[in-house]
Amino acid sequence: MGDTLLKTRDSGSRTHRARIAALVVPIAFAAAAAAAQEPAPPATADAASDAAAPSDAPAPIADPKSFDLELRTMEEDVNALKEQVFRSKAILLLLKEIVVQGSAGGSRATIFHVNKLGASYKIESVSYYLDGQGRFSQTDENGNLNVTKELEVWDGAIPPGTHTLSATIKIRGDGMGIFSYVENYTFTVQASDSFEAEEGKACQVRTLVGQKKGITRSFTERVNVTFETRCDPLEAGAP
Repeated sequence: MGDTLLKTRDSGSRTHRARIAALVVPIAFAAAAAAAQEPAPPATADAASDAAAPSDAPAPIADPKSFDLELRTMEEDVNALKEQVFRSKAILLLLKEIVVQGSAGGSRATIFHVNKLGASYKIESVSYYLDGQGRFSQTDENGNLNVTKELEVWDGAIPPGTHTLSATIKIRGDGMGIFSYVENYTFTVQASDSFEAEEGKACQVRTLVGQKKGITRSFTERVNVTFETRCDPLEAGAP
């Protein structure tokens, strides 16, 4: 009977444990399913800042040789464009002269630079403009502007009418002995004059660079520029 009682108790215990297991297993499966369906928590501010933080990798550095090559290429292109513009202007001026020469009548002008300065002055450069167009420019590198007393600077056809001739002259003092201090004087003189070119006339304009009289004037104020104009019939005045 004791064995029967023990068997009965063991059977009851196993039955009880089976019931508990039957209850616990479904609950565990339900909890796992709920955990799988639960959304992930939002990212924290630290995580977001870490993700947005820039990379520590250094920025690419431009090659200096490549930059210099591009700069030289651009400079060459600019110089080529300047040369084309200069040639285009020269062609336009030539065409203008051809048109004027081919028209009935027309006029002509010849411009001379005349140096009447004394030994106390040296001309370093001269520039002449006719109606705003550059016609002559020279820097005295070999002394020609001071040795040659009269120089033809331009000759060409012009349309009849009023024209303006402008001259810009750079001068340096040339002294000796007690007057050597004037070598430190460098100044620029500008002058202009208008003349009337009639149809069928050739005008000669002589620009005289000389000195004013009077001991009361300063060294730089003595330089004076005047213009002499003479117009003759085109046949007589043409070269």
